[in-house]
Amino acid sequence: MLEHWLDSFLETEAAEKGAALTTITAYRSDLMQFFKFCRLETPQDISEERIESFIQNLQSESFAPKSLARKLSAIKDFCKFLYSEKIITDNPASAILTPKQEKPLPKFLTVKEIRQLIDAAFAKTDYRYQRIGVMIELIYATGLRVSELVGLPENAVNYNKQLVTVCGKGNKERIIPIAARTLQTLQDYLPLRQEFMKKNSQSPWLFPSLTSVSGHLTRDAFFKDLKKLAVDCGIYPSRVSPHVLRHSFATHLLNNEADLRSVQKMLGHKNIATTEIYTHITSQKLGEIVRQKHPLAHFSEDSHG
Repeated sequence: MLEHWLDSFLETEAAEKGAALTTITAYRSDLMQFFKFCRLETPQDISEERIESFIQNLQSESFAPKSLARKLSAIKDFCKFLYSEKIITDNPASAILTPKQEKPLPKFLTVKEIRQLIDAAFAKTDYRYQRIGVMIELIYATGLRVSELVGLPENAVNYNKQLVTVCGKGNKERIIPIAARTLQTLQDYLPLRQEFMKKNSQSPWLFPSLTSVSGHLTRDAFFKDLKKLAVDCGIYPSRVSPHVLRHSFATHLLNNEADLRSVQKMLGHKNIATTEIYTHITSQKLGEIVRQKHPLAHFSEDSHG
């Protein structure tokens, strides 16, 4: 009887919510595991205590938080379905909270590794790699998202005021200060732009492309060239991506005692909680600062009179 309602539930998920086959398969497996563990035979056998017992058992077996959340989501959706179909008189899963999932810490590169990537790109005679070197330096200097980087208009850079104007998520504009060294790198690159445009033509993009529909370098092309460059530098390509360069920008700024609110504005984060994840990475550096700079660090041992 319970499996009959399971089939009906999965059919509804597929037909009305457009759930993918992989989702349906996972839901079936998760719910069958729940039925078997709790020895359930009818919808009325499902209770809050049995759901909690099932989740606690999974936790004791060290299931990943993501897997736990998925299994509980399947149970919650199934109970909601049974309640809406009036198969059960109340929803036993309504008061159960989903276990909190810890966000993975952002990956980042060391300053030395970023220098390696930039130097390796500029050491090549291929104009494409020299452009990649410029882009790596620019994303590391400003923390741009990769979509913002590849679609950056040429006139977004103000060389006199040392600023970059970016149109980010939700068409929100933000202004990012940029170091003099990176501005010089950009100015040195400008004559090379013509190599990526048709003869005697113009392009509004800082990083134009002869082949892409958009007229500028694509995210995919930048991603692939970045991975190739990482291999040349002896850095595992799995550790390198445009987003990792953005993470490195934020991490290194905070490691050098930059203000969290300023980093938030430069990254274009709506909520400071998003930026705060970088503070977990910098905890070791913070520990060093406290140990070295806190006034108590300089109290003499014999001051405990």
